[in-house]
Amino acid sequence: MNEQMSTLPDRDEPEAAPKRKLMKRTAIIDGIGVLFILGLAAIWFAADALLLLFACILFSVLLYKLSQLVARYTGIKRPIALAIVVLLLFAVIGLGGWAMAPQIAEQSNKLAEAVPQSIGKLQEFVKQHPMLQRLASELPAPEDAMKQMSSMMPNAGLFFTGIFGAIGNVVIIMVVGIYFAASPHLYTSGFVKLVPQPKRPRARQVLQKMGGNLSSWLLGTSVSMLIVGVVTSVGLSLLGVPLALILGIIAGLLDFVPYVGPIMAGVPAVLIAFSISPDMALYVVLLFAGIQLVQGYILQPMIESRAVDLPPALIIAMQLVFGTLFGFAGVALATPMTAALKVIVQMLYVEDMLGDKVEEDDKS
Repeated sequence: MNEQMSTLPDRDEPEAAPKRKLMKRTAIIDGIGVLFILGLAAIWFAADALLLLFACILFSVLLYKLSQLVARYTGIKRPIALAIVVLLLFAVIGLGGWAMAPQIAEQSNKLAEAVPQSIGKLQEFVKQHPMLQRLASELPAPEDAMKQMSSMMPNAGLFFTGIFGAIGNVVIIMVVGIYFAASPHLYTSGFVKLVPQPKRPRARQVLQKMGGNLSSWLLGTSVSMLIVGVVTSVGLSLLGVPLALILGIIAGLLDFVPYVGPIMAGVPAVLIAFSISPDMALYVVLLFAGIQLVQGYILQPMIESRAVDLPPALIIAMQLVFGTLFGFAGVALATPMTAALKVIVQMLYVEDMLGDKVEEDDKS
């Protein structure tokens, strides 16, 4: 009897094994589902902090790329090159701000006063033409323009809001970015350890590819922003448009946001030029159109040749999505976030899961 009872578990073992596998698989799927929901909740409730963290990572990637270039061409160690890059960056910002701060502040105040006045003059001009009277009702009232301009900064969408919050965001981005750039392997190794051991080499490849693409894109975009800002200021000055310096700075900064940024930068310049004459406004429109043609057909292809190529329709669609979810900060960071997501999709989904080979020169 005892021998028969001892053999019963052995006969039940083949039947119990599939049940245990099914229960294990169900538990894993449920766990993944719960983690996915918790991840979405964390992204939703901590979106501003995550955007700020992503901005810190972008700045650290740029610093790391610049320090690599300095170390490569000078032969010094990368930590020393990073210190030189940071000191030069602060020196340029500090000296430039000290030299141009009074003029920038004065022109900023005049710009805030000139835009509402220009909108009023535009409304009067439109009302004089019957075919354009419908457009007059769509334009905001001059007194509302000030409120809309002042509300752009608090709605930027990063961790802190308001004017002092914007300064706080910049300080956090610079400090955390310097720490990240100083010891990038410390943070990447810590992240890779969260991945199962067989997948860690692939995770490192994904991070390296993502960092390389973002660094090349950021370096090219920074050069493009500088060129657009300088050319815009010089062009507006030659045309005789007031406040050319601050309008050029705005154009250079907003060039970070493809497609949407140049339009936003051109609106105040055209309005101010229209307050002088309609012909002047037309010249400003042609100036911005020419700059964007050069930027779109020369600068942008050069950037994309060194980084990930993003179709224009995809960038605009992601700007709409991230802008709806996260505000203006989502629009500003939509392009680098899309570039990072594209690397993840190509390497982890297309190549690893589907088994398709993604060609580096494939522009389709």
